[in-house]
Amino acid sequence: MYHIAFLGTIFAIFCATQAHQLKQKPLAQYISYSSVPGYFLQDNNSTNSSTFDFVATNFGLINQTYPTDAQFDPKNTKSQWERFANQVFRLNLVSPSNIEYKILFIGRHGEGYHNAAETFYGTPAWNCYWAQLDGNSTVTWFDAHLDANGVAQAQTVNNLWSRLIATQNIQTPQSYYVSPLTRCLQTANVSFSGLDLPASHPFVPEVKELLREGIDIHTCDSRSNLTYIKSLFPSYTIEPGFTEYDLLFRQSTSETPTAQGLRSKTLLDQIFSTDGETFISFTTHSGEASSLLSVLGHRSFSLSTGAVIPILVKAETLSGTAPVTTVLPYTSQVVCNAPPITSQATGTCVCSSGSTISTGLAKMR
Repeated sequence: MYHIAFLGTIFAIFCATQAHQLKQKPLAQYISYSSVPGYFLQDNNSTNSSTFDFVATNFGLINQTYPTDAQFDPKNTKSQWERFANQVFRLNLVSPSNIEYKILFIGRHGEGYHNAAETFYGTPAWNCYWAQLDGNSTVTWFDAHLDANGVAQAQTVNNLWSRLIATQNIQTPQSYYVSPLTRCLQTANVSFSGLDLPASHPFVPEVKELLREGIDIHTCDSRSNLTYIKSLFPSYTIEPGFTEYDLLFRQSTSETPTAQGLRSKTLLDQIFSTDGETFISFTTHSGEASSLLSVLGHRSFSLSTGAVIPILVKAETLSGTAPVTTVLPYTSQVVCNAPPITSQATGTCVCSSGSTISTGLAKMR
């Protein structure tokens, strides 16, 4: 009887433990993103991205009052950016625990040597021939660096931050993330170095592999190796798992918009799940910025080189399985094997002869 009672007790404990573990088993969850309109000019369909001036418009922040102003600024002495930051703080304060608001400053790198080369050769010729090369006889555009104009554009961003810190006490980014491509590493450095930033949130960006430009056959979108990146900016943080060589760049196929959208969603999930800060800076590329805006439910808004736009993002953590999204596979590319003849009438590229780029491994650079 003793043994039976003992075994019965052990079995009861086992069952209770299993039941407890079942109760503690986390439910499937996913994050749903949306952009919150009404705060920035870039949210409005009437704003033309090709003529938008983020410097003259205070990063696009709309001059308006907020419901929180009466309590926060009864004497009407606070700046627009101070009142906006308080509005975001209140949104987070009163929201359910599964909803979070963040401000993302999405910036495109300044002009690189590859941008200047595309302008020189024309987009059709660039895409079907020149972009597959490492450079020409005078310029290298593999993992392109900023040219003089690109440095000046990044300095314009730095000047804007400096002015808004001094005159509006703007809330500066609390976290910084940057693409691993050199032009973005340089742009972030020029944009934020030397600013009067709070000691609690210094400029120490984290290099994120997934924040890179669309993965394609253009050598300008192939990154340098980790050793080079560390030597260039030793103060930058490198995300865990970052490989020495670029294992994502392909010499044969290009990322589809749906594949890039999945990559952008994965990046956002990583950051929103681990970073508790509210004001965050991304230094990235035109294609990746467009992909991020799409995932965030923001209207399409093209960024010129060096441009920065903030958006207010609502992230809602939901129970269950995320909706299934069809992701199309990478596509093969056909390019010219010699400088092409471009059609002025259609804007397309005409090759004297063409060939599909053969599959190759990531370049060990």
